[in-house]
Amino acid sequence: MWPLTVPPPPPLLLLLLCSGLAGQTLFQSPEEGWQLYTSAQAPDGKCICTAVIPAQSTCSRDGRSRELRQLMEKVQNVSQSMEVLELRTYRDLQYVRGMETLMRSLDARLRAADGSLSAKSFQELKDRMAELLPLSSVLEQYKADTRTIVRLREEVRNLSGSLAAIQEEMGAYGYEDLQQRVMALEARLHACAQKLGCGKLTGVSNPITIRAMGSRFGSWMTDTMAPSADSRVWYMDGYYKGRRVLEFRTLGDFIKGQNFIQHLLPQPWAGTGHVVYNGSLFYNKYQSNVVVKYHFRSRSVLVQRNLPGAGYNNTFPYSWGGFSDMDFMVDESGLWAVYTTNQNAGNIVVSRLDPHTLEAFMICGVLYVTNSHLAGAKVYFAYFTNTSSYEYTDVPFHNQYSHISMLDYNPRERALYTWNNGHQVLYNVTLFHVISTAGDP
Repeated sequence: MWPLTVPPPPPLLLLLLCSGLAGQTLFQSPEEGWQLYTSAQAPDGKCICTAVIPAQSTCSRDGRSRELRQLMEKVQNVSQSMEVLELRTYRDLQYVRGMETLMRSLDARLRAADGSLSAKSFQELKDRMAELLPLSSVLEQYKADTRTIVRLREEVRNLSGSLAAIQEEMGAYGYEDLQQRVMALEARLHACAQKLGCGKLTGVSNPITIRAMGSRFGSWMTDTMAPSADSRVWYMDGYYKGRRVLEFRTLGDFIKGQNFIQHLLPQPWAGTGHVVYNGSLFYNKYQSNVVVKYHFRSRSVLVQRNLPGAGYNNTFPYSWGGFSDMDFMVDESGLWAVYTTNQNAGNIVVSRLDPHTLEAFMICGVLYVTNSHLAGAKVYFAYFTNTSSYEYTDVPFHNQYSHISMLDYNPRERALYTWNNGHQVLYNVTLFHVISTAGDP
């Protein structure tokens, strides 16, 4: 964790003896999904056994087959991530093409004017053209990046075929080479996502109300690291001493209030700045500066630790209060904690968290801050963690229900999740991509 301060198995041999064991389970492998039963004893005394094996046989010769399955899962994850990336790139490409059309229209107007415009109007058009000119290189770069995604997708398809063929033969020849190819694909995809998924916030859409449920304060979220087919929603009502987390199967189920399970946390939460990241819930333990990582599948706390010096219990909360001293968030760069400390005189501290060991949100390593949780709010401040610099912004933000108690960015969906006076609301965001040219730092 690093802080930043913001200014203002082997082969098995089984010997089966049936005597006294008819109808019992002799051996089972939960991991492999098969079981071996005794069922009868023949007249000559031989044991007759029944093996129940899944349709896709996973009977392993050695540990390599398990490694191959893990590689297959990795490739599937890469493929799912590429679906999301491809969708976002297509949407951005359409936006930039629209800007190119506008630029051509302005250029045509300039050429047609031929002295008929006043000097002031002519200069305004020229200034507007100068602002749009960099978009031409951005558009060309997007076209090239789109071709790169197509090539990556083809490589994933070829690699998946190779892995499937080897897995079917139950061999592991060339495993190291395949592993290197998967790692290289993951690295290229990550670089592509960083390049295409990030940008400077230039707009926030009108609010989209998903549901009105619960009290005035709370939080709701999806897992930003989950595959695109996983659309589970988590719901946490209230801002202190709560322990009940509802998990809905899909967003549609959340809207209808059906198909959900309940998780009862072993320790209560404080605030509304929780986040779900890669199958686990990260939250602030009530009346402490402790961060808790709760794993949903195992229903257990995997790790917890304190944030040294971090304020808690309304020491330095957001403007609305509500024990909101700590806020956890996820962007394209990973998992972050936003909090304050006495040593820093109550100013905001931004820390990158290792997931294994504030009315604000992170996009591409940038902390954006709103000026209020009430009506009339706007995004007015941006802090860049990569350069330790900041700037004041003026991005309109329509606070429809006048009291936001939770605001988080979801990089997978490129949307803001908010809890606004008992309403669960989404906002889409517009990011402007600054693409460096050769020779740029």
